[in-house]
Amino acid sequence: MSDFFATAFQTTNASFAGPFTRSVFGASTASRSSQSTLDSLPEEIEDQGSKRDITVSVSDVRVRREELKEQIREDMLDEIVDLHLVESDTLWLLDMPAVSVSTEDDEAQTVRQRNEAYQELCKNRQGNDKYMERSMQTFNGAPKNKEVQCDHITMMDTGTMATSWDLYDSYLSATAAVGPVTSTAEVDKKPALSEAMSSYRLDQSVAAPNMSTSALSSSSIGSSCSRLQFQTYVAQPESEAVSEDMLQSHKFKLDLMVMERVVLENIYQPELAAYRQLPVLEGPRDPDGELKVEAVNMADEAEGRSKMPALERLWSFGCVVTAGHNVSCMAWNKKNPDLLAVGYGQFDFKDRKSGLVCCWSLKNPTWPERIFHCESGVTALDFSAKNASQLAVGMQDGSIATYNVQNPESSPVLDSSECINKHMRAVWQVRWVDQEKGVSGEEKGESLISVSADGRVIKWILRKGLDCIDLMKLKRVRNEKPGKQAEGKERKGEAFISRHAPGTCFDFHPQDSNIYLAGTEEGHIHKCSCSYNEQFLSTYYGHRGPIYQIAWSPFCNNVFLSCSSDWSVQLWQQDISTPALAFTSTQRPVYDVKWSTKWPTVFGAVNDGRVEIWDLAVSILDPTIVSPANPGVKLSTLLFATETECILVGDSAGQVSVYQLRNMPGGDTAKVETLLDIIQSSLASQL
Repeated sequence: MSDFFATAFQTTNASFAGPFTRSVFGASTASRSSQSTLDSLPEEIEDQGSKRDITVSVSDVRVRREELKEQIREDMLDEIVDLHLVESDTLWLLDMPAVSVSTEDDEAQTVRQRNEAYQELCKNRQGNDKYMERSMQTFNGAPKNKEVQCDHITMMDTGTMATSWDLYDSYLSATAAVGPVTSTAEVDKKPALSEAMSSYRLDQSVAAPNMSTSALSSSSIGSSCSRLQFQTYVAQPESEAVSEDMLQSHKFKLDLMVMERVVLENIYQPELAAYRQLPVLEGPRDPDGELKVEAVNMADEAEGRSKMPALERLWSFGCVVTAGHNVSCMAWNKKNPDLLAVGYGQFDFKDRKSGLVCCWSLKNPTWPERIFHCESGVTALDFSAKNASQLAVGMQDGSIATYNVQNPESSPVLDSSECINKHMRAVWQVRWVDQEKGVSGEEKGESLISVSADGRVIKWILRKGLDCIDLMKLKRVRNEKPGKQAEGKERKGEAFISRHAPGTCFDFHPQDSNIYLAGTEEGHIHKCSCSYNEQFLSTYYGHRGPIYQIAWSPFCNNVFLSCSSDWSVQLWQQDISTPALAFTSTQRPVYDVKWSTKWPTVFGAVNDGRVEIWDLAVSILDPTIVSPANPGVKLSTLLFATETECILVGDSAGQVSVYQLRNMPGGDTAKVETLLDIIQSSLASQL
């Protein structure tokens, strides 16, 4: 019985031990179990499962501790071991794509087409409404300097002289090697030689135009002549298409323009120097050929000249295109004081002609930089202050158009042809005004304002097209007459055909862009506000005919001038409805009046017969300077230069004459006080 239990227990332990159990472990287990069979039999039967687990865990620990590394033997050192290297994943630390592509690359054609498309895009960008200027901030990469050292390139010049005799000898040596030549053949060879030489020289000049035909080695010519097949070459004239393309190319026109300006600046150097108040460079050449330059002031070049104020004509803007067109308006560019826009149109409705706008530059007084043709006569124009290339033009048929002077095309960028509320009669004045607050209280920025003979002052909105809103409808008002009886008689006699008074001119206050003055054909001046379009703020009475121009003083913002067909120029103070001073020198309508930009007491006026320069500090009765017009020519408009002591006068012949004001008193702030004192004394004498 004891043997049976011992055998069973041994078998069980062996089966639980698994493959890790050896014979020694089984023997030791059997001997121990045989000795204590009777004593531990009940306990082994009761807790047989737990002992099995303990036995398995102890055997596992023993086997793991007994693991040994394989011993390296001498025969293993001579064995060949194969190692396979496999490429691992690439880690990109820096990737700088190339900015250029080789011409032999497959992508070269694609890159070339993309560059050409970008160049076309850049050419069409200027003057295109599809593009908008917008600022943007970008991050520039850190620049790196890379130096490369290379060997010095050694250059050598070599050359030789080859005369016609050398060429002839080389030719004879080549023919002698071939065989004897008969006399008839020699006679035939002489013209062939001359033809061959001319053909060779022509080929050399065409192949390498920058190389000299004389710098040819005699050996190379001799060797080439032996293999040269001589034949007659007839030079073909250049085709008309190629010459036409060259004449129409942009670079050729640009080069011609530069050369023209250089020549004209040399011709007009004394006049341009006088205009810019610079010394004139004059002087003879010395025997060595060098020019002795001496600074001569044109104001002091003639000591015997009178020191009285006078006008000296410098030059005139005019060409064949403008001949016979009446100069109706002028305007300086706000950012480029050398650029002048001139409008040409007839004031007489019976003689209607097509209009013309020319942009003149001081660098070329003989031909305009831009010419824009208009269907109707031009009556008003003005440059924008924020967009210096934008020119607004008003016409006789009531239309408004804007042009881009950077674009040489004659077509306008925008026009009012499709606007429903456009002017129905002639537009007499247009002006770009930088308003702080729009009519609706939200719009801000520069606006285009116009006045027309239909009695409306309009503000234009530039979006996809031209749209407009009415700032004011000028209504007729009755003249103020003292006494009720006279007023009743006037009301009986008056019969208004239209309640709207035709507008002729306007001017905005220099300090408050919300206030402006509007002149009418009735002879009244209305003070208006952009915020209130139902009624005038005040009305100024004094003129007895249509008012042609109104101008605020640039030095005193409470004073303005007006001119009219009643032969007078009147000086007003803003808070008084009657004129402070009236100036009359001739019995002719005064078409234009302008304040001087340098002297506070000086202004200019023009009628069809002469130009008048008034200096109130000298006299309030007579003009200081009078310059009559040429016979058969009527003067029409006047404009002071912005930075110099010059004025521009337009006439009916299409000429814009430039005059220099000589011996005028210097301008200072004390002149403003003088102007105010003159006004106050005149108002005091009227009481």
